[in-house]
Amino acid sequence: MWRDPGVPADSFYQIRPECTSDVPISRFKIRGGRTLSARKWQAAFTPEGYLDIGKTLKRIYRGGVHPSIRGEVWEFLLGCYDPRSTFEERDQIRQQRRMQYATWKEECRQLFPLVGSGRFIAAPVITDDGLPVQDPLVLLETNPDTGLVVFPQDYYKPSSIDDVNNLEKVTDKRVVQWLLTLHQIGLDVVRTDRTLVFYEKPENLSKLWDILAIYAWIDKDVGYGQGMSDLCSPMIVLIDDEADAFWCFERLMRRLRGNFRCTGTSVGVEVQLRGLASITQVIDPKLHKHLEHVGGGDYLFAFRMLMVLFRREFSFCDSLYLWEMMWALEYDPDLFLMYEEPQSASRKTESSKGKAMSNHHCGKYERENKKNGAKNAEPPFPISLFLVASVLKDKSAKLLQEARGMDDVVKILNDMTGNLDAKKACSGAMKLHKKYLRKVMCSQQHFSPTLHIVIISCIGYFSILHNSSLMAQEGNKIIYVNHLNVAYCLVNTVRLLLSDHEITSSNLGNSL
Repeated sequence: MWRDPGVPADSFYQIRPECTSDVPISRFKIRGGRTLSARKWQAAFTPEGYLDIGKTLKRIYRGGVHPSIRGEVWEFLLGCYDPRSTFEERDQIRQQRRMQYATWKEECRQLFPLVGSGRFIAAPVITDDGLPVQDPLVLLETNPDTGLVVFPQDYYKPSSIDDVNNLEKVTDKRVVQWLLTLHQIGLDVVRTDRTLVFYEKPENLSKLWDILAIYAWIDKDVGYGQGMSDLCSPMIVLIDDEADAFWCFERLMRRLRGNFRCTGTSVGVEVQLRGLASITQVIDPKLHKHLEHVGGGDYLFAFRMLMVLFRREFSFCDSLYLWEMMWALEYDPDLFLMYEEPQSASRKTESSKGKAMSNHHCGKYERENKKNGAKNAEPPFPISLFLVASVLKDKSAKLLQEARGMDDVVKILNDMTGNLDAKKACSGAMKLHKKYLRKVMCSQQHFSPTLHIVIISCIGYFSILHNSSLMAQEGNKIIYVNHLNVAYCLVNTVRLLLSDHEITSSNLGNSL
């Protein structure tokens, strides 16, 4: 049967000629009949604007999203808009959000005049004590070795630089903390996706810096953390309007901000690393034990994958494909309402009232969680953990044979960069997710009251049987035979129950 070989999508994300040898080859191709095209996307809406999200999710998982419509599709996948809303309702929300973003931007500009000026900083402008730094590095010097961007001399506007130099001592701790992060954001911005032609334009770098600076201001608990620039960059590339790009990034951070939450002793992503350890222990206990033996039991080698969602393991194009498949699989149609503030959620759109969506409108991964985890008080693991677990499973034999220390583990995983297939990785994650749920459910079921009573009874009868054997030696053989028959029946009952629940003898031993 003939299959469309597909058209490469690299032309939508052009690489600087001098960097072509440094980036992984993209595997994603635009395939007719599989990739969600602009025509299919428009056809998914009713005349009023309601979106058939169920069909859209299936198409995305089959072949991804055409680059020309990625930005607007992502706004739905990330929960910016409700698929049950109309065109008019979404326009109203969009305008309200743009106004809100403009308000925050002006608030930040009042605190630091370079926000929104088209320029940014790459050196501290304030000390830890709140004292201004004179003559900060407002714009970057040329440095070919580090890939920093060169700005033309006529790009500088002295008035803005003078405003920075005229900063007074700051006493508000929140403002001090925010100002201290601005130069780190600048340093990260110029390192982010520097192989893309898109970021040769200073205005695109400035847009990325503005969004990250404003987000750092409004998120009082988390602020800015390294890695956020990698998560925000695709939004800038895909969405022209800065405010719309900001809101897409803000919705993505709703999922991931916990990873960036830091305390004096820990980083938020450690929670996910412990989850990854739990998953691996269930689906591949031998590998988990080996990783513990070589010093990798904390799974810190997966830190980068989870913090920036595999941006380093895939090409830019393929990482976008991976993300949209992940979000399509995890999609919950109530995402929009969950993300809205309580007062906004109470003003639910008329179109969505009384229209609860069925599981058909959920992503495949979300459906599995709802079906198997409805009674589980713990929130489900994100699919990203199963993606990492799938990668580890594929490399299990190599890790078991060759990894004698953490350096070996890191090397084996780094060698995968550019050699992973996004679709296969998602398929592998889904298979492991089902396997994990099945094993966890089985392990929970072997504590069922019926089985527990039978096991305890069996143990009790074995004790009686031992005493009966002593009595048989004294001539009470009838009593011994009766107890032997009862014990035999109990053993068979336990065997059948274990078979039904797929419980191994080792698990049984642990439960006792």
